[in-house]
Amino acid sequence: MRTKLACAVVAAGVLLAAAPASTHHAFSAEFDIERPLTLTGKLVRWEMINPHSWFHMDIENEEGELVRWMIEGGSPNELIRNGVTKNTLDIGIELTVEGYYAKDGTPKGVGRNFLLANGDRLFLGGSAPPVAPAVR
Repeated sequence: MRTKLACAVVAAGVLLAAAPASTHHAFSAEFDIERPLTLTGKLVRWEMINPHSWFHMDIENEEGELVRWMIEGGSPNELIRNGVTKNTLDIGIELTVEGYYAKDGTPKGVGRNFLLANGDRLFLGGSAPPVAPAVR
């Protein structure tokens, strides 16, 4: 009886170890806490998908060229609970995002807040810690 139980436990462990790992990640695996960002641009696309939503924004760089940025936000459920819906953010709206740059140097970041032209601040939830006071 003990041998059968031990075999079952080992088999279960092997099966669990062979299962694919979740694609969810921790903040520190992808984003840099030492590099807070503040970017202003136009919302061009919004993907409400799990486990994180993605906001695609056109943001002008120093040379005056538009660069398409991807900003990670919280899950759709979390965003809706925070009042961030397709009704509050229309495609084409200009907004400012506060968050953190990606470690890999691509035009990607994680958002903490959106600031709207009327002064409203929308919390994006997700993995981003509060934005540091000194933004680079």
